[in-house]
Amino acid sequence: MPNQLYERRFYYTMAAVYLTALLSTVLLLFFHWLIGVIGLVVLVAFGFWGIKVHKDFQRDLEQYVATLSHRVKKVGDEALNAMPIGIMLYNEDYQIEWVNRYISELLGGEPFFGISLNHITEELIPAIKGQSDQEILKINKRKYRVYLKREERLLYLFDTTDLIQLQQLHHEEEIVLGIIYLDNYEELTQGMDDQVRSHFNSHVTSILNNWATENGIFLKRVDSERFFAVFNQRILEELDKKKFGILDKVRDSTAKENVPLTLSIGIGTGVTTLPDLGKLAQSSLDLALGRGGDQVAIKNTSGKVTFHGGKTNPIEKRTRVRARVISHALRELVIESDKVLVMGHKNPDMDAIGSAIGILKMAEANAKEAYIVLENHSKGTGIERLIEQIKNDEKLWPKFISSDDAMERATQQTLLVVVDTHRPSLLIEHRLLNKTGQIVVIDHHRRGEEFIEDPVLVYMEPYASSTAELVTELLEYQPSPLKMDILEATALLAGITVDTKSFTLRTGSRTFDAASYLRGRGADTILVQKLLRDNLQRYLQRAKLIENVEIYQDGYAIAVGNEDAANDQVLIAQAADTLLSMNGVTASFVISKREDGKTGISARSLGDVNVQMMMEALGGGGHLTNAAAQMEHTGLKEAAEKLRKIIDQSLEGGEEE
Repeated sequence: MPNQLYERRFYYTMAAVYLTALLSTVLLLFFHWLIGVIGLVVLVAFGFWGIKVHKDFQRDLEQYVATLSHRVKKVGDEALNAMPIGIMLYNEDYQIEWVNRYISELLGGEPFFGISLNHITEELIPAIKGQSDQEILKINKRKYRVYLKREERLLYLFDTTDLIQLQQLHHEEEIVLGIIYLDNYEELTQGMDDQVRSHFNSHVTSILNNWATENGIFLKRVDSERFFAVFNQRILEELDKKKFGILDKVRDSTAKENVPLTLSIGIGTGVTTLPDLGKLAQSSLDLALGRGGDQVAIKNTSGKVTFHGGKTNPIEKRTRVRARVISHALRELVIESDKVLVMGHKNPDMDAIGSAIGILKMAEANAKEAYIVLENHSKGTGIERLIEQIKNDEKLWPKFISSDDAMERATQQTLLVVVDTHRPSLLIEHRLLNKTGQIVVIDHHRRGEEFIEDPVLVYMEPYASSTAELVTELLEYQPSPLKMDILEATALLAGITVDTKSFTLRTGSRTFDAASYLRGRGADTILVQKLLRDNLQRYLQRAKLIENVEIYQDGYAIAVGNEDAANDQVLIAQAADTLLSMNGVTASFVISKREDGKTGISARSLGDVNVQMMMEALGGGGHLTNAAAQMEHTGLKEAAEKLRKIIDQSLEGGEEE
């Protein structure tokens, strides 16, 4: 088509030129015949020359086009067969119809026509049946990026082995920053003389330096309690496989010296800028310390956190000075607000309601309007009895409001105090977080990955027995005269009693001090026992729940309920407590359907097993010895199987995850 167009234009142009020349020659013949004849001869000669030039050009053009077509065809054949790109055609039965030379060499020259794609790799047919347009597949010990053209039944294969290896090498060499903190160094060394302290200091430093040398870590001590570590992603992955055995090594070694020291390690990874890595490392360390110490927290740029360790009960390290400072800071926030709303977690327990009442009394002592947000469907034998007692109190019961009522009352000048939880997903009404101007968090649980955003004040002490204990201490340091009636003091004492299993677990000297303060304010221990008294029907339900208990991995008691029987979370927790009291049980787990349709798991231990991290792996949380999880769209048998896998993982290498 282009050649024909060129010829047409050429002839039109020549005809116009000849017509013009012919007319000029005729005019010359009319005026001067000799010059006209000469012009005519020249015109004819020029015409023949032009035709010859055109034919030569056309011949050269055709030859060039023919040569170019040959070269293009040759290049196409070369690209199809010689370039390091695999090309393959297959039929409807996923059998090979044709491959280029590259694939043929990849298959070792074996006959391949009509054989299944599974002959190349069993991953190929599932990839074709999938939705992605490209996949990375392993063929003959090398990795290929396969582009899928399903409509043409065509595959392109590009060898990406070297690129993937380069990417892996880059990933392994990424810088990782760690901050190592000696949890209780100051407390342990306060009473030591200089010689003993120097020996102990050298002993701990030697352990850490040897560990760093063995693993290729640069370690620098920056103060008496803190070390700075620099290493790479490959070393981190190796340490992760070993589950940071340095935690056990330091703890066991110092315990032999009768000075039980523990470590907390915060690690930042996943970003290239050193300031961001430093922030991640410090944030991880804060998280590890907030969960009680003796553990490693690893955080990457996505915010995902991995934990190791946490095998010991946290040592009580909070001071009365801190309690006094927090108490005064909270008082200032109460005074500056227009009103105070207090909220606990869904399905509140004695600790949540008791601590909420304590914050209510603090607000009233500072002449501020205050209310407690409570679910109308709160259940549990003890809770129901406590609510009945509160309903009979004409002054206290009007202070309990629904979540809808709280939303109507809340303003940007309202102070929201969250007690006994720090996870937004567990709050009775999470919308209040955005409706109120300032938020305070008071909790005794170990800090989890999920946390309330931007609180103005946080008082989290995993060393405390209960939130009721923390709130009681805050009440002690309020300068305003504080009046509590018997029921209010009893509710706080009941919260402490429940969370300590009647002062047997997680009980320190401060716990008894708080109980003594409440007893002095009129707390009735007999009423506490009446509130917590069990009934025969629930006792039988609890016995039914644990009748098919299984002892797994020498000391892990797992009880799975009936798929058709739903139980409330309190009863599930009580069943786990009952199992833990049995001889030979180091940790107990009770799995049952809850009344809201979810699968609930309650976990208990005596401290040798970190049930908190096990429950966190299932989406829950709690304490080292007391934790729980709720799972949606998961059957009881499936939940039990997941729990067994987590137990198996936690026992590998003797470390808890």
